[in-house]
Amino acid sequence: MSQKELQRVSVISSCAQGDMACARAAELLSLSIRQVKRLKKRLREQGEAALAHANRGRPRPRRLPTRIRQAVVRLARTMYAGFNDHHLCEKLCEVEGFSLSRETLRRLLRQAGLGSPRKRRAPAHRQRRLRSAREGELVQLDGSPHDWLEGRGPCLTALGMQDDATGKILAAQFFPTETAHGYLALLRQLLRRHGTPLAFYGDHSGIFVSRYFGTRCQLRAPNNRLRRIRIDGHAPSLQ
Repeated sequence: MSQKELQRVSVISSCAQGDMACARAAELLSLSIRQVKRLKKRLREQGEAALAHANRGRPRPRRLPTRIRQAVVRLARTMYAGFNDHHLCEKLCEVEGFSLSRETLRRLLRQAGLGSPRKRRAPAHRQRRLRSAREGELVQLDGSPHDWLEGRGPCLTALGMQDDATGKILAAQFFPTETAHGYLALLRQLLRRHGTPLAFYGDHSGIFVSRYFGTRCQLRAPNNRLRRIRIDGHAPSLQ
């Protein structure tokens, strides 16, 4: 018996012995009082086995006939050998004239020891980049377009520069769009407040990455006394 059927036997037995009212038994089993009385009578006349589900051991009424089950398995092993479950189900319905769902076919094939030959692709390896060891070595820069004013004004783009080692926000400002002019304005703030970092880390935006001359470009600071600052658009993700 299943756990549910064992619980039913225990409750109905207590009810038949007078230790529990029929109303309480009906509440515990989510049945009506009339059903509980019927189960009590069945328990007295036929014993505990009579409380098991009446369909136990019987084939399901919607079960595929044995002839069709054998034909499907035979086709899966011969004519359609190597087909995955989805493709096999389509061929059996369109070509062979069977009417069955993919889940029914999957269950039937697994019972016959046939697995789907479809191979799952191995998950792509995503390299994790370690944070910089010291503050000022690397500065991340990115833009985030959003309705920052919550409908009270135009959509803006938040441009920001963040220290890679500490996560400190070094410069940030709202602009209408993500442009080189905005990043140069932030760069001016960064240089005045924190000095010159060793390198910058940007994404694949066309502002940083040349679409015609490769994947890396260099952003020259407006002050000629500063060295060039490299922006790497193909560096591994920080996550």
